[in-house]
Amino acid sequence: MPAEAPNAAHADGRPDTYSEQPAYLQYDRGPMPVAAMAADYLPTHVTKPHQHPHAQLIHAVHGVMVVSTSEGQWIVPPTRGMWMPGGTVHWIRMVGHVQMRTAYIRPDAAPNLPTRCTVLGISPLLRELILAAIDIPLPYSPDSRESRLMQLLLDEVTLVPTLPLHLPRPKDKDLRVICERITDSPDSGLTLADWGDRLGVDPKTIQRRFARETGMTFGQWRQQARLLAALERLAAGDKVVDVALDMGYGSPSAFATMFRRQFGVPPSAFFK
Repeated sequence: MPAEAPNAAHADGRPDTYSEQPAYLQYDRGPMPVAAMAADYLPTHVTKPHQHPHAQLIHAVHGVMVVSTSEGQWIVPPTRGMWMPGGTVHWIRMVGHVQMRTAYIRPDAAPNLPTRCTVLGISPLLRELILAAIDIPLPYSPDSRESRLMQLLLDEVTLVPTLPLHLPRPKDKDLRVICERITDSPDSGLTLADWGDRLGVDPKTIQRRFARETGMTFGQWRQQARLLAALERLAAGDKVVDVALDMGYGSPSAFATMFRRQFGVPPSAFFK
């Protein structure tokens, strides 16, 4: 949770009483295995780069978050959550009004916790557990109902599926030029050969660099960038037909086919 969060609150709307310090400092480094808090943000708010000593499960019951680290970018809609390992420097951009609900989890709280940044599916049970955890006062006894609720939350975290909502950020300067152009103009039709001519680099070399640094081909990275940009537009309420054309797809049906192949549902159903 960012230091500049102006309106951290409990789930029932009660303001946090420790206004003299950033609200998250009460939660992200204590002795409890799990501690949870809530904060609401206005549209387009961007947190400053920050980190936490404990892992963070970031979830928004309303609104969409774009979470970034030096390794890449993730889109996190309300049906998903973001796992952020402790010590990871990150920043978050809000799409729409965001009601963020965060659980801070000690690295030794449970076995088999994720060790890398990833987007998780949020089951109805996990969602309710996160909301219930926010109202648990700290500290709580190890043999209490509150402790058992937190343990169930940990059990659910290790069971939910990971999801393909990540856009890796390469370090190679030529690849960064390519990726920034695609991110700024998702409808760009420049091919690998076009980029080879522009940069004076053999297209096969560019392809090898993409595979080495992102685990994707050039085409796969561009497709993922377009889909994630489309998700952000859809979250803001834009029409599917407008998003499809602006992302460079020949028709809404072509966009819907690619979207369903990646996410398992059509664009119109993703945020429902």
